[in-house]
Amino acid sequence: MQFSGQILKMISQNGHPIQYYLNLKNDLINMNQLFGKTVHIKHIGYQCVNCGSDEKTYRMGFCKKCFFESPYASDTIIRPELSTAHLGIAERNLDVEKEIQLAPHIVYLAYTGEVKVGVTREHQIPTRWIDQGATFALPIALTENRYEAGMIEVELKKHIADKTNPRKMLQDDYEDTLDLIDFRNKIAEYFPNDFKKFAVSEDNVIKLDFPYEAPENINVFTLDKKPEFSGVLRGIKGQYLSFEGGEFINVRGHEGYVIELVL
Repeated sequence: MQFSGQILKMISQNGHPIQYYLNLKNDLINMNQLFGKTVHIKHIGYQCVNCGSDEKTYRMGFCKKCFFESPYASDTIIRPELSTAHLGIAERNLDVEKEIQLAPHIVYLAYTGEVKVGVTREHQIPTRWIDQGATFALPIALTENRYEAGMIEVELKKHIADKTNPRKMLQDDYEDTLDLIDFRNKIAEYFPNDFKKFAVSEDNVIKLDFPYEAPENINVFTLDKKPEFSGVLRGIKGQYLSFEGGEFINVRGHEGYVIELVL
């Protein structure tokens, strides 16, 4: 069976285990059904996720022009504290920025090989945690917009990580004694005073069940360095496909790549 198309972020469905669907723009392929089977991937081109051009992707699936012009690739996507839509000030496109930034946001703690702090729109829970490969996670604040969540994150990341280390996440190693509720209580003092009102006392730690077992070795490759690859699919965590022998590919890191997929 053969498919071809532009890679987009895998779609996930929370469950026991999480179900994953490879999104080749026009086809959704249930990857859980392919565990134990050989998958062949061949990189054949590029397609910008915004304008559709066949220029080489620059970052996040965008061609260089779109990365610097599209509101979906603006600085506030990475740094929410820079948001200005709540002030009526446009960065690239105010209508789009209002849609993204003026929605309720969650500040959370997640374990992805170590405890980290993050920000996402409320409706992105638990998808955001699944995409990051979080073993478990806990909301610690609910804000009215992206700017407020970003300001909380800015202060908290002075004391804890705010980025996922892919290797630590894929090693899938943690101590059962780690308590996110206790961790949240200990860092409560670091909340900026003007934003303490957004703190929440949610005690329901969300645990995620990935179809994955960590291999002894971890080797993450890209289609730039290995444009053609065949391997037996063993599992998935975050947006990483895990193949026999410890080979991994980050699907989200290849958004905008056009591939042929043979099953």
